[in-house]
Amino acid sequence: MRRDEIADLAAFVIVAEERSFTKAAARLGMAQSGLSQIVRKIEERLGMRLLSRTTRSVAPTEAGERLIATLGPMLHDLDGAIASLGDLRDRPSSTIRVTTVEHAAKTILLPAMRELLPENPDVTVELTIDYALADVVADRFDAGVRLGGEIAKDMIAVRISADVPMAIVGAPAYFAGRSAPASPASLVDHRAINLGLPGSRAPLAWRLMRGGREAKVRVGGPLVLTTIELVRAAALDGHGLAYLPTDQVQDDLDAGRLIQVLGKFTPDLLGYQLYYPNRRHASAAFNLFVEAVRYRD
Repeated sequence: MRRDEIADLAAFVIVAEERSFTKAAARLGMAQSGLSQIVRKIEERLGMRLLSRTTRSVAPTEAGERLIATLGPMLHDLDGAIASLGDLRDRPSSTIRVTTVEHAAKTILLPAMRELLPENPDVTVELTIDYALADVVADRFDAGVRLGGEIAKDMIAVRISADVPMAIVGAPAYFAGRSAPASPASLVDHRAINLGLPGSRAPLAWRLMRGGREAKVRVGGPLVLTTIELVRAAALDGHGLAYLPTDQVQDDLDAGRLIQVLGKFTPDLLGYQLYYPNRRHASAAFNLFVEAVRYRD
């Protein structure tokens, strides 16, 4: 059945319910003459009269009553289903799927959930850890979180953190018998513990200042690991130098378990951003999520 035929049948049911073309036309927001033509067209298509008309009243025939008995509940159920979609828009009740990197999840997203989720018990947030730059549309995520500068231009981006200080660190045991690097060029004499990227043979590059300009530097080493916590643990074990967010190793630096090197050559990274496709009708839950994680200086 075509859409216009379904719309015509819905109009017929309203005429039968109102028992008046005038009232039904007002309810539908259309001309009475147009509504009369719709009913006549249905009757011609079915080959039987559905409504008995007099100058004072409209009443369904036996055939009309049988059709109403079938169509009426179906159309009311459809109206209810559409109304429930409005509830989803207005009431925070849905699942929000987000692809993010481990550090942002740990330091930004999870802390933001401490307030959002208890106040909105019908909201569920799914965080998927992935260092690749995910296509949120193709992969059916509601949003993604990555460092600034990595976001596609066709995405809406919302800043959710300050810039991220980074540190190159190594354990005292690693530096036993070897000199600390004095410049990025001297890293060729050192071993690195690298963060691996899914689907890529090359580990994450280190962003360092060389000749007054920021450059991506790759340092070879014995370990490539897929989480920041594993990289930190390997650095504590003395396997090599690690390039990590400063806040993840600050306690180790303060306690002397790790030593920072090349501080003046290690710039802050642009802060994290939440990115998502244009949403003209975002759910209430998603809007609350965006406001919960938005960066406020």
